[in-house]
Amino acid sequence: MMNKPIIEVKGLQKSFGSLNVLDDISTSIYPGEKVVVIGASGSGKSTFLRCLNCLEDPTGGQIIFDDVDIADPKVDINIHRQNMGMVFQQFNLFNNKTVLENIMLAPVTIYTKKAVKEGKTKAEFKEECREKAMALLRRIGLEDKANVYPSTLSGGQKQRIAIVRALAMNPKVMLFDEPTSALDPEMVGEVLNLIKEVASEGMTMVIVTHEMGFAREVATRVLFMDEGRIAEEGTPKELFDNPQNPRTIQFLKAVL
Repeated sequence: MMNKPIIEVKGLQKSFGSLNVLDDISTSIYPGEKVVVIGASGSGKSTFLRCLNCLEDPTGGQIIFDDVDIADPKVDINIHRQNMGMVFQQFNLFNNKTVLENIMLAPVTIYTKKAVKEGKTKAEFKEECREKAMALLRRIGLEDKANVYPSTLSGGQKQRIAIVRALAMNPKVMLFDEPTSALDPEMVGEVLNLIKEVASEGMTMVIVTHEMGFAREVATRVLFMDEGRIAEEGTPKELFDNPQNPRTIQFLKAVL
């Protein structure tokens, strides 16, 4: 592991009106780490994840990503978001676009100008994006769904497509916000297997999940959040087998 964090969170605060949801969170995420965030509903896990790419604007503190404080309102967050893939609970696919168009949309929109500057025609670059999108669909065994609309797919298929759509941008970090909580139980496995596969290729990940078995298997580090703070963190073995904080012990008793 490199000594320099890819994301450094310093004193992160988030309030909604008088409700303080995140309370002085500091942590560093290193390249190649799989950080899994667990905790009871309402502990601030999803808000923490959404602050990492400023989908929620932090109320205070810093989020240093690639040497830039992206919590600074003067920073163009969209430039930095291109390097952070985000996978949501509810898939967030565009229902009026085919599966293939969903995967191609961001690379074509964001990188066509750059490709033209480098001497490619728009058509050539679009074809490159199409080939890459088809390769990603082949990878998950869904190339036969390229020209259908998301409404015809199962939840597990939608979520796997949402994951490869994020991968199409070659992100440096992938953020997963409870990626299996909207799925029927029999579809959870196919999505978790894909996340494990991406993890095994060295992708840096931050994953909010209720799936404790998955957390134990895939995480290099687990953060337990309680009332907007990181109450305890450690390797899966430390946290699951020998938790120290009374709240962690109580939580794990309830869910395991």
